[in-house]
Amino acid sequence: MTVANMFGSKVFDDRVMKAKLPAKIYNSLKKTIDEGANLDISVANAVASAMKDWAMEQGATHYTHWFQPLTGITAEKHDSFITPSPDGGVIMEFSGKELIKGEPDASSFPSGGIRATFEARGYTAWDPTSYAFIKGKTLCIPTAFCSYGGEALDKKTPLLRSMEALNTQALRILRLFGNDTVKCVKTSVGPEQEYFLITKEMYDARPDIRLTGRTLFGAKSPKGQEMDDHYFGVIKPKVAEYMEDLNEELWKLGILAKTEHNEVAPAQHELAPIYTTTNIATDHNQLTMEIMQKVAAKHGLVCLLHEKPFAGVNGSGKHNNWSISTDNGVNLLSPGETPYENAQFLLFLCAVIKAVDDYQDLLRISVATAGNDHRLGANEAPPAVVSIFLGDELEGILQAIETDTPYIAAGKTKMKLGVNVLPRFTKDTTDRNRTSPFAFTGNKFEFRMLGSSNSIACANIMLNAAVAESLKIYADRLEGAEDFETALHEMIKKTIKDHKRIIFNGNGYDDSWIKEATQNRGLLNYRTTADCMPHLLDKKNVDMLTGHKIFSERELQSREEIMLENYCKTVVIEANTMVDMAKCYYAPAVEKYAAYMAQNAVAKKTLDPSVPCEYETSVVKRLSVLCDRIAKCADALQAVVLQLGDAENIDSEAYMIRDTVLVKMAELRAAVDEAETITAKEFWPFPSYADLLFSVR
Repeated sequence: MTVANMFGSKVFDDRVMKAKLPAKIYNSLKKTIDEGANLDISVANAVASAMKDWAMEQGATHYTHWFQPLTGITAEKHDSFITPSPDGGVIMEFSGKELIKGEPDASSFPSGGIRATFEARGYTAWDPTSYAFIKGKTLCIPTAFCSYGGEALDKKTPLLRSMEALNTQALRILRLFGNDTVKCVKTSVGPEQEYFLITKEMYDARPDIRLTGRTLFGAKSPKGQEMDDHYFGVIKPKVAEYMEDLNEELWKLGILAKTEHNEVAPAQHELAPIYTTTNIATDHNQLTMEIMQKVAAKHGLVCLLHEKPFAGVNGSGKHNNWSISTDNGVNLLSPGETPYENAQFLLFLCAVIKAVDDYQDLLRISVATAGNDHRLGANEAPPAVVSIFLGDELEGILQAIETDTPYIAAGKTKMKLGVNVLPRFTKDTTDRNRTSPFAFTGNKFEFRMLGSSNSIACANIMLNAAVAESLKIYADRLEGAEDFETALHEMIKKTIKDHKRIIFNGNGYDDSWIKEATQNRGLLNYRTTADCMPHLLDKKNVDMLTGHKIFSERELQSREEIMLENYCKTVVIEANTMVDMAKCYYAPAVEKYAAYMAQNAVAKKTLDPSVPCEYETSVVKRLSVLCDRIAKCADALQAVVLQLGDAENIDSEAYMIRDTVLVKMAELRAAVDEAETITAKEFWPFPSYADLLFSVR
């Protein structure tokens, strides 16, 4: 089967709908998908019947409402198509009602207090803008998930709301520019996905990886990424076979997997798709992570999606390439070729600049997890300080507008700067800045702070919402302006002046930048999840997000609680795993090796009392000290974890984890890792970093 024939073969996409549905039904459904029109039940019934017949032709026996609860992963409850018939047999049925609405148990998913345990009813609602697909023998129908009272209990519902909010405000701006033909404005995303591959044998031998997704102990490997020889290097045969199978499975699901390569760290790789509409891209990325792990298992491998599975080498991120486009294919973040297009582009560009500056806290919150805290600011990922990279040419143009001076392009003729005659410029005239959290890359922005295991929904909800707010402020002012062109110019100029502090083209890894950003520019530096998450409920954030009807205040409160609970639970699981490994494995192994070396010294002395046994004696002394230290550190860690039960609330617990638990975890790790460097390999209970990072050959 060719790639063209394979692509989308497991998806009830537009090609299938056009072939399977009557023209009237198809056109009605397309109007719902493209313009957000209401869906009639008769249309839903026809779609359900055609969807069932197609799925059964593909071998499906069940269907599920596939949704994204606040666990950060996907959920599904399978129902078969069978319905009993009067003759004692069964018939295969699937109605429009079953397509449109499902009813999973809402009490067992995180709700942040929205639902009590005894309040079990929840609903899933079909998202017709995201195509149904087949996974195994099950028809998967992408849906939103809400409570009995209508509160969003998932990541998709607020994402769709944010897309609608941005669409509403962007259309207002386009109408001001005389564009009456555009019906819809959508954001698009292409999320690059980094990951590690290790062998199943190594995975099974490390309880910390099995229980937490990362190594909690491990001395540095003699060789890591120092030689830069893994990045873009020749892909190993076993990995190439994995990537080949992965591509085929993704292509069958209509996922535009495009680029694959080795990443910086040993055993690290990346897959990048072509970007597509944000809610579909979110669905696809969740599927991608699931399929990555399933395909790895078939090859005797394990795919690690943790942000920092190994200390001392790069962690894994997920670069969120984000742009805004109209339904007729115009990218609103493309500079364009005419002064008129440049004016429109500059207004949308300024809207993003203003949004990122005004809501830098929300962008940081959107990527906050216990795993990502290990990665941000570690000279392998952007710092926790949010800033924008524009490149020299764009920054020069904005400076010229701010100061009302002519812009002279390098090596080009002098250009006038006016209201109607704005400077022309081309794309990609500057280098890319890999240290920037939020970088303009020609016709899109690359938000680089996401962790590899994150759902991209959270970041795009906040980004869409913040830009919608900027556009609303602009539209409110411009719609009432006596002179549109003058008001437009003044607004662009004011935005640049008010928000230029967020623009930084330099090295984001440099310590001097963090000092400048926080002390001179007043930018925020929330280094941990505990630092940033409570600010979700700051008044300006609540007002903006509720004003655009993306969240209710109750939904925001629930999410703050859920995210902090996830942070606390994640670290507590890690801490308990460390205590268990230290007490049950590491301390006994160190003690056993120390006894072995002491016996060797005694044997030598027995043979020749004049032998000093300096080596054995020094090793025994060091190991004895370290064994005591490991035991004390493990006890201390266990004690501070128990103290978490005294926390007054989830915020206090998060601060205790940040200030005490993580410190004690680091102390225990340091003791164990030092012991590993002087303990014979045959005595050490688990595979080393060298074993893990170079296990795939």
